Amino acid sequence: MSTSPLRFHTIALLAAVAALCAGCVGYATNGPVPDTGAPRVKQGEVVRVIDGDTAHIVIDGMKEKVRFIGIDTPESTREKEPYGAEASAYAKKLLTDRTVWIETDAELRDRYGRLLAYVWLERPESGSEAEVRAKQYNARAVADGYAQIYTFPPNVRYAEVYLDLQRDAREASRGLWAVPGAADPLEGKRSESLP
Repeated sequence: MSTSPLRFHTIALLAAVAALCAGCVGYATNGPVPDTGAPRVKQGEVVRVIDGDTAHIVIDGMKEKVRFIGIDTPESTREKEPYGAEASAYAKKLLTDRTVWIETDAELRDRYGRLLAYVWLERPESGSEAEVRAKQYNARAVADGYAQIYTFPPNVRYAEVYLDLQRDAREASRGLWAVPGAADPLEGKRSESLP
């Protein structure tokens, strides 16, 4: 049976599209796993903490620069902002040389090419609010006063939880909320964030 050139090219094009889509699925961890309700995650190893909201994580044998979704910490690398060194030390304490579980949201990468992710300190089982508060680095950094919420739609899966945690931290004067002016440098960066 002979195959026409048009049919051959169509099949080849479909195969190429399928291969590209298969490569994209690697980080697609959106939504719950159908059978368990747990967030879809990939295991990774933190190899370097850059600051309170960015780290290098090896995922599937590939080193990724990961920007943590939904939070922002005071700068401690090029710029020095109040409470930046403390936020960076907090991240290093919780993340350095640690196995973590990475969950992505609607957009996989930012304009700088960094992988955008929620970082779980333990594998999530349900994705409940209580589990987010207890096991997710992003949420803990906000709860402990080392980060403020920093949301950019469409990556807003846990924004309401973070907002509640930030209100609690602010009212309790935890972390950067206890330092006059420490939260102020971050305020100007929130044009698309929740109040």
